[in-house]
Amino acid sequence: MPENYTDPSGNTEAFRAFNQTPEATAPADAPSRLPLIIGAGVVVVVLVALVAWLATG
Repeated sequence: MPENYTDPSGNTEAFRAFNQTPEATAPADAPSRLPLIIGAGVVVVVLVALVAWLATG
């Protein structure tokens, strides 16, 4: 390790400064999956209707 490295647990002041630094920002919330689920449901309904229409036709 380089000589200028200060272990935050080495003294109370350094540890408190280390402990109070903000953490890296979390990634933004993921977009809602509701439109994807609705779209998949619509596709399934259309495919079932198409299969039923072909089977009865």
